[in-house]
Amino acid sequence: MKEAIDFILHIQEHLQEFTRAHGNFIYGLLFLIIFCETGLVVTPFLPGDSLLFAVGALAADSASGLNVWIAGAVMLLAAILGDTVNYWIGRKFGAWTMRTFPRIVKPQHIAKTNEFFVRYGGKTIILARFVPIVRTFAPFVAGSGEMDYKRFMSFNVIGAILWVALILPAGWFFGGIPVVKKNFELVVIGIIAFSLLPIVWEFARARMRAKQAATTEAE
Repeated sequence: MKEAIDFILHIQEHLQEFTRAHGNFIYGLLFLIIFCETGLVVTPFLPGDSLLFAVGALAADSASGLNVWIAGAVMLLAAILGDTVNYWIGRKFGAWTMRTFPRIVKPQHIAKTNEFFVRYGGKTIILARFVPIVRTFAPFVAGSGEMDYKRFMSFNVIGAILWVALILPAGWFFGGIPVVKKNFELVVIGIIAFSLLPIVWEFARARMRAKQAATTEAE
């Protein structure tokens, strides 16, 4: 756990070290991380937003050896394929997965994702790209609920393009600013905290609705 936290908080440094040691294999690593985070319901803890931002920031340095266009294409492909695989896992093995991995595929995560679907419909697949945890479970829930595959894929592709096209350039343009480079760990924490706001907001709304319902019943 400590190693995972260290990797996320110092993700730019770890990526730089890996690139220096293994060269173009960095693109394979990026593909693997994004694919697993979006495609496997058992790995919702992997970095997504912070990885995209860090890659953009690192690629902005010409000495890094990282090509932002190749990295972007690789991560875009991984995001689309990841959601696609996750959809079919949910469609074919949804109930079995929830029974087999109850500590990871938690009922509250599924319930929270279902709330997003109830509120936003199919657009949840797009919006979920920007929300950790929900990002991992949205395609799974879409598959287990037998959402039309063509409709799912249209939202999948649009969401992946927006996700990569917004966060990767943000890292490219802002990652090189001295104050950002000096406090990159805090920036990563800020990105994670900001991306979790929708979940916190929905949780607070649910608590408020529950209290209002309890008050109404008491009256």
